Amino acid sequence: MKGIADWLESIGLSEYAQRFTDNGIDLSVIRDLTEQDLKDLGVLLGHRRKILHAIAELDGGAPAPTETVIEQVSRREAERRHLTVMICDLVGSTALSARLDPEDMRAVIDAYHAACARITRTYDGFLAEFRGDGILAYFGYPLAHEDDAERTVRAGLDIIAAIARLETHAAEPLAVRIGIATGVVVIGDLSREGALREHAVVGETPHLAARLQALAEPGTIVVAASTRRLLGDLFRLRDLGRHEVKGIAEPIAAWAVEGVSASESRFEAVRAAGLTDLTRACGTNARPITSIVRFVRSSPSWSEPPGSRQTIRPSSASTS
Repeated sequence: MKGIADWLESIGLSEYAQRFTDNGIDLSVIRDLTEQDLKDLGVLLGHRRKILHAIAELDGGAPAPTETVIEQVSRREAERRHLTVMICDLVGSTALSARLDPEDMRAVIDAYHAACARITRTYDGFLAEFRGDGILAYFGYPLAHEDDAERTVRAGLDIIAAIARLETHAAEPLAVRIGIATGVVVIGDLSREGALREHAVVGETPHLAARLQALAEPGTIVVAASTRRLLGDLFRLRDLGRHEVKGIAEPIAAWAVEGVSASESRFEAVRAAGLTDLTRACGTNARPITSIVRFVRSSPSWSEPPGSRQTIRPSSASTS
């Protein structure tokens, strides 16, 4: 029985054999591939059409799958969504392309794209676009989660680690810069021109993410204030101050992500940040509010929400 490499060679696309193998794609799953899957793998448009046509012929002319359930859900009229946008850029790609043979450089880009695609989809992100040495990803579309901002940052940290481990013909390890911003956008088939505009986003958020990516050091994530507010104390963040950037009238605040915090639970981290924000807003009234929170938590009927480190129930035998 032919393997995936033989099948690709039979349709004149053997150059994708290693990419398919690296992503665990064999003939048992080939019929489930969609055009978006092939795009995520970095397959050229004409080659995607050729592969989908060949898949259809495997079943004697049965139509090849072209949409997943997620894609069917996302094919709709333009809509307002609360989105976290991640823009990732490969550092020094221009200089790298000058040093490497074109085939070696193509292998670097392929490996980079494959790693970004795999990790983004692990966190339920949506890869909207490959931009040569960059990617554009949405979190919160078409599937939304209450922790999309956290998912985006964790995906970014995983991408940084994965790209640094890639083995290439480059003399030095690869690195990426990542910018992340959150906000309300309009997303959908805005111009009614079909698939090319199907996932287009209009709003300030993508532009802000792009500007933040430009501020990032190699191997670093920079997040906007809109994202930072949603992260609580889940991550170690360094305040980068405010920066004037092209296309945005007011200076923007930025934070660099330095890693995952040592908080004992996600609930503890978010609650701690929430109380900090509350007491900061209340100023001189902070101490009474904090005392009220402690009093409520000391009640015999209080129990921590699921996922926190423990349930606090005062012992009936304790005395004061």
